[in-house]
Amino acid sequence: MTDLEQLREQFHKELADASDTTALEEIRTRFLGRRSVLKEEFRLLPQLPEQERREYAGRLNQLSQALEQQIGQAIETARRAETAERLRDEWIDVTLPGQAPRRGAWHPLTDVEERCLAVLRRLGFERAEGPEVEDAYHNFDALNIPQHHPARDMQDTFWLDGGRLLRSHTTTVQARVLGSRPELPVKVAAAGRVYRNEAVDATHLAMFHQLEGFWLEPGLTLGHLKELLSFVARALYGEDIKLRFKPKYYPYTEPSIGLDIACTNCGGDGCEACHRVGWVTIIGAGMIHPAVLREFGYDRDGIRGIAFGWGTTRMTAQLLGITKVRPLYASDQRQLSHLHRGMTA
Repeated sequence: MTDLEQLREQFHKELADASDTTALEEIRTRFLGRRSVLKEEFRLLPQLPEQERREYAGRLNQLSQALEQQIGQAIETARRAETAERLRDEWIDVTLPGQAPRRGAWHPLTDVEERCLAVLRRLGFERAEGPEVEDAYHNFDALNIPQHHPARDMQDTFWLDGGRLLRSHTTTVQARVLGSRPELPVKVAAAGRVYRNEAVDATHLAMFHQLEGFWLEPGLTLGHLKELLSFVARALYGEDIKLRFKPKYYPYTEPSIGLDIACTNCGGDGCEACHRVGWVTIIGAGMIHPAVLREFGYDRDGIRGIAFGWGTTRMTAQLLGITKVRPLYASDQRQLSHLHRGMTA
């Protein structure tokens, strides 16, 4: 026979120390389960004399019912407390407006770059990339820029150790693609950062973004180039944009032309954004110079090439109607968010 009072005291002690429903369920199993001390005492009752068995069975029943009642109440109280705590932690009023997280967005420069690339993809151009740290051959020599050309001067180019440099234009990608001798036709677009060692002011930075494309195929003419540039400009600025072409000079194209559009801020009337002239040059282009074709072995079979490029930094400023490019490269999240809203308006 077990000391029932000692068992009761042990039960009350463990009940007081229990902190949650898991611990209480363990106490219920230990004291009232199928293999508990109480159940074992019930199984041994037939071994006792009748009078003693009757008295001891009454005490066992009384203790079992008391413990069952107490543990049941404790578990119910603990469950209510846990439910209340969970409701406090997980409470939400479904009638309130939702609190959506802030959505990210492309940087305005990236947005414009992707728009330009999307237009060129419609014309069959594929994107290619090249290193920003270049050698003089791909940046100058292969592109018909001789030793005496001013662009090789220290005031224009960032030279690095070992005769390497930071690329001053994305035309280096053209040199690398043609150097791999791809099969014709070749239609490639390239975009990225370029570097010029020039004075920083409101409209110029030592680092900015360019995007360009080139097309190599027999029979191409200046007419193909002008039609392509007109298509690109209208796709980016709208069908009603005013265009004009003018002669330009680039060492890697001959002849060379520039494409102007009427200033998007003043419509051609003249304002600070277009330096009061009413027009803004957005694309420089031309027929790929015979010396460049000869350098890569394409001066044969009537093969001609057209190349064109523009500064996506300037284009972004035009589309946003801002006169200074420096805010585009600032790290002010509020200012960039404001510019992005202007881009999508």
